[in-house]
Amino acid sequence: MLNLAKRLVSKGVHVTLATTDVANVSTNFISNQNIKPKSPGISVEFFSDGLRLEFDRVKNSKTFGDSLSTNGSRNFSHLLKRLITEGKKFHCVIGNPFLPWVPGVVAEHDIPCAVLWIQACAVYSIYYHYFRNPKLFPKLDNLDESINLPGMPTIRVRDLPSLILPSSDISPKAVREFIHNLDKVKWVLGNSFNELEEDVVRSMVALHPIYPIGPLVSPSLLGKEETISGNVDLWSAEHSCIDWLDKRPPSSVVYISFGSILVLPQKQIDSLALGLKNSNQPFLWVIKPPDKGAERKCGELPPNFLEETKDRGLVVRWCPQEKVLTHQALACFITHCGWNSTLETIVAGVPVITYPEWSDQPTDAKLLVDVFKVGVRLETEDGVAAPEEVERCISEITSGPKAAEMKKRAVELKEAAKKAVADGGSSDQNIDQFIAELIKESSC
Repeated sequence: MLNLAKRLVSKGVHVTLATTDVANVSTNFISNQNIKPKSPGISVEFFSDGLRLEFDRVKNSKTFGDSLSTNGSRNFSHLLKRLITEGKKFHCVIGNPFLPWVPGVVAEHDIPCAVLWIQACAVYSIYYHYFRNPKLFPKLDNLDESINLPGMPTIRVRDLPSLILPSSDISPKAVREFIHNLDKVKWVLGNSFNELEEDVVRSMVALHPIYPIGPLVSPSLLGKEETISGNVDLWSAEHSCIDWLDKRPPSSVVYISFGSILVLPQKQIDSLALGLKNSNQPFLWVIKPPDKGAERKCGELPPNFLEETKDRGLVVRWCPQEKVLTHQALACFITHCGWNSTLETIVAGVPVITYPEWSDQPTDAKLLVDVFKVGVRLETEDGVAAPEEVERCISEITSGPKAAEMKKRAVELKEAAKKAVADGGSSDQNIDQFIAELIKESSC
């Protein structure tokens, strides 16, 4: 959302970014004090989700979700009313798809509503067809069953977003409500670009179109100057890893990171560690530490691992991922395939080894390997890739017969991404069209 705000501000649009107050007070994530535009155009507002700031929203996710839906939606409505009373005129509210109550609240204030779809356009298409036309899907208990959807290659049930599978312990309620509330949404903006998912985007035109305006990554990744400064990291990055990378040969380092949420089970940690050690390849590994008071063993490195790999490996808690991905020493990225990391690695032109876990990650892995053709997939048993499989994939992507081809394709997509957001590019045109329609809407 912040990257979208920056893009809109660069077009002369004034943006108010609204989020819950816990993001400001508890994590100091973002505030008017640490977002300082070089020119006016963006402000930040907060509303309460209805819970005390010290309430543990992670351990009590259902209570949090219920309160956000009821109290949070009401407080957001009050915020809108206050800002309008103070003289602000909103031409549009852009919501997060996983807050399906936003379109209804916005409609009460007679403001046009848009949604920023923050996953792949392909995932948007899958959810749309699943909740609107479920007959297109077989029974989902056979993971190897094939599925044919408009604009997509043949996929298997295991490639679907995990939230809609019978094995999921997380309800797809929010996504279901979002799809069913699409009649209240005038624009669905996609964090992707047309050249990456052209067939899927075209297949949705006659249903409920999605307009790619991405990739919404940091301007620095795209070779552009940052127009809005501010600290928006949730953790302090360990910049010493860049100095470490500077001492490594070009295209030699395996980078491993699984995002900001996941703490890996111990079996996965042990298997990855042994595979990395046996690969004899330099590596930079970002490991999110387990939460305080975690009941089961997880996220711990095997004994002696650091000592045995100290000459060619570095393990950190967090790192400046964009700087790492664009570093010349990088050879490949072992990733969980979250869409943000997927886009960042595409923009950086880095081949990937996919190790998906849940949600949209299995679909993103399918896209990266079989559609975008920039990576290989770790085969797993009970969710764990054997050390030999880790070695195999590292070897295949760094020196295998298709390694050069994957690198070439990654560089091609990198250039396509930059062209999409450049002046006159496909995503740039879609943003211009969106703004033009906002102006037309407000004059009616």
